[in-house]
Amino acid sequence: MEFIDTHCHLDFAPFDGDREAVVKRALAANVTVLINPGADLGSSRRAVEMAERFSQVYAAVGIHPHDAATLDETVLQELHRLAQHPKVVAIGEIGLDYYRDLSPRAQQCNALEIQLALAATYRLPVIVHQRDAAQDVLSIVKRWRAQHAYHPAGVFHAFSGDLALARQVIALGFYIGIAGPVTYTNARRLPEILPRLPVESLVIETDAPYLTPHPYRGQRNEPAYLPLVARRLAELLHMPLETLATHLTDNARQLFKLGSSSAG
Repeated sequence: MEFIDTHCHLDFAPFDGDREAVVKRALAANVTVLINPGADLGSSRRAVEMAERFSQVYAAVGIHPHDAATLDETVLQELHRLAQHPKVVAIGEIGLDYYRDLSPRAQQCNALEIQLALAATYRLPVIVHQRDAAQDVLSIVKRWRAQHAYHPAGVFHAFSGDLALARQVIALGFYIGIAGPVTYTNARRLPEILPRLPVESLVIETDAPYLTPHPYRGQRNEPAYLPLVARRLAELLHMPLETLATHLTDNARQLFKLGSSSAG
């Protein structure tokens, strides 16, 4: 079996002490490809550095909605430069976050629109963060898709919405990213909606160091825990883990255009 972690932040400080060991543990757990999105300009640069350092790591570059206010012309030009790196496979993590509201909402929307245009320039998929902002995200993304209909569009990462939102997202050409919360004993909505979604539209992720799956909840997350997400999803879909792993890996390879084998 092979798994692809479609979203992990290996460049973040919690991994400073054992980053190489984290990657080795991922490989030992059959997690053969790791996608490392940026959150601001600094982490986007570090994501590219991670991709250059580790053969199994690929990068995405972008400005998270928390830092939307930092997206000026200088930053945008640097994102354009980084987006052309051969191991950059997406623009992200971008989107809207009205839960924390760390940047003004108007600036969040503007940053999202600018970075969607950036993605279209290079025909890259986008990694979308959405929290308490579903309708505004949908409105912006629908306008973008009306102008740029290439596939795949991207992924809504760490999905936590309802069935209606999931179906709209899939209809727009996006994958649904499933993370550690699906394993939580108090999880309700995700276990209910996932069996009603096409497996061809699902990918899995850790969002490490966050969203640690059960039974390690409360500890630092890492890509080696990704099979726990896959196992829970296999239970919910009443599908053999080996079969599901093949689907999920094929989906991730199609999403990020990774080809048949990217393990290093």
